Amino acid sequence: MTATLVKEASPPAPVHPDSARARRQRRRGRVIALLFAFPALLLLGALVVYPVLFSIGRSFFDASGNEFVGGGNYTEMFRDPTTLKAVRNTAIWVVVAPTLLTGLGLILAVLVEKVRWATAFKLLLFMPMAVSFLAAGIIFRLAYDEDPDKGVLNAAVVSVHDAFEGSSSYPAARAREGEGLIKGTDGSYVTGAQVSPGGTAAVLGLVGVAPKDLPGDAAPALAAAAGKAGADEVRGVVYLDFTPGGGGEPGVVDQEESGLPGVTVEAVRDGDTVARTTTAADGSFRFTGLDGGAYALKLPSSNFAPPYDGISWLGPALVTPAIIGAYLWIWTGFAMVLIGAGLAALPRDALEAARMDGAGEWQIFRRITVPLLGPVLTVVFVTLVINVMKVFDLVYIIAPGPVQADATVLATQMWLVSFGGGNNQGLGSALGVLLLLLVIPAMVFNVRRFRRSER
Repeated sequence: MTATLVKEASPPAPVHPDSARARRQRRRGRVIALLFAFPALLLLGALVVYPVLFSIGRSFFDASGNEFVGGGNYTEMFRDPTTLKAVRNTAIWVVVAPTLLTGLGLILAVLVEKVRWATAFKLLLFMPMAVSFLAAGIIFRLAYDEDPDKGVLNAAVVSVHDAFEGSSSYPAARAREGEGLIKGTDGSYVTGAQVSPGGTAAVLGLVGVAPKDLPGDAAPALAAAAGKAGADEVRGVVYLDFTPGGGGEPGVVDQEESGLPGVTVEAVRDGDTVARTTTAADGSFRFTGLDGGAYALKLPSSNFAPPYDGISWLGPALVTPAIIGAYLWIWTGFAMVLIGAGLAALPRDALEAARMDGAGEWQIFRRITVPLLGPVLTVVFVTLVINVMKVFDLVYIIAPGPVQADATVLATQMWLVSFGGGNNQGLGSALGVLLLLLVIPAMVFNVRRFRRSER
C-alpha cells in the first residue's frame, strides 16, 4: 500500500528539452518559406488576383465606369448577335480543334514509332511551336490569299482545277459594237448576218486582248480571211481586231493583225448546234459536210469565261475552319510529343502478349493502346480545350476586316468591345468573366487529374 501511494505521488515525466526548440525551428522555417514565396505571391496577386477581382467589379458598371448597372452588361451580352456568334464560334473551336489535334497526335505518335527517322520527324512537326501566333497568323493570311498569284493554297487548287477543267484563253475578249457580232444573255456572241456553205469567209473580230497575252503560236490572220469556201463548207477567221502601234480599219483584217487560236466556234441552225470546231493558230476555222441553207456562227460563252480563282478560304463560310487549320499546324507537334511520351511508357509485354495471341495491329491499337493511353489523351484534350478558349492572335490577324465578325471568338470579342472601337470596358469585363467561368471547370479537372496521377 505504501509503495502504491509513493508511486501515485511521483512527479510527471519532464518535458523533452528539444520539443520547444523543434517548434521554434518549424516556425522559423515557415517564415523563411513565406519570405521566399512572397515575391511570387506578390506577382500572382498583382498580375492575376487583382485583375480578376477588378474585372468582376468593373463588369457591374456602365461604359464610363461611373454608373452601377448590376447585371445589365451580362443581359446585354446575351442579347448582342455578335456576342452570340462569338459564343457559337468558341463552341466550335472547343469541340473541333482539341478533338482533331488529339486524334492527329495519337495517329502520328503511333506511326512515328514505326519509322527509323522518328526523331527528325518529331522535330519537323514540333518546329511550328517555336513560331509565335503573330508570325503564324501572317504566314497563313498570305497562304489563304484568294489571289492565286499570292496565296499558295489557291495556286495549288487552281493548278489542279485547270489540269482537269481547262480555262478560257480570252476572258477579257469582247466584240466591237456594230461589227456583226451580237452578245447574248449568257455571254456568248452570235453573228447577226447568217452565212451559207460556199460563201466568202466569215470575219469575226474581237478586242480586249492585249497583244502580249496572245498565245505563243498565234499567227497573222490576213491569209485566213481570203478565199472562198467550198460548196458544202463554211469557213472564217476569228482574229484580234487591233493593229499594234495604231492604224488599221475596224472590222477588216489588216496586215499585222493576229488570229486567235483555240477559240470554239459553233454552227447554229434553227437554234440547234449542228457543228463545232476550234480555231487554228491563224484564227481560221472550217465546217465541212454542211447541208445547204443559212447558218449562224456562235462563239460560246466558255471562250470568255473568267479564270477560276480558287476557293474563298477567308470568306464568311470558311474563315473559322481556315483559322482552325492554322491552329492545327502549330499544335499538332505538341500533341504528338506528349502522346508519344505516354506511348513510350506503355508496358511492352502486354502488346507482345496480344501479338502472340494472334491479335492484329488494329485490334492492338483499339483494345490495348488507346485504353492504356486514356489518361494521357484526357490530359492533352483538356489542356487543348483550355488553350483554344483563349485563342486570340490567329483570329484577329487571319480574319479580314469584312469577315471579322464571322470569325470572332470570346477573346477577340472581349478585346473589340473594350478597346477595338467599342470602348465599353463594362461589357468587355463581363465577357472576360464569362471566359473565366468557362475555363475554370477545365482547369479544376486538369488539376485533379494531376493529383490523382501523383498518388
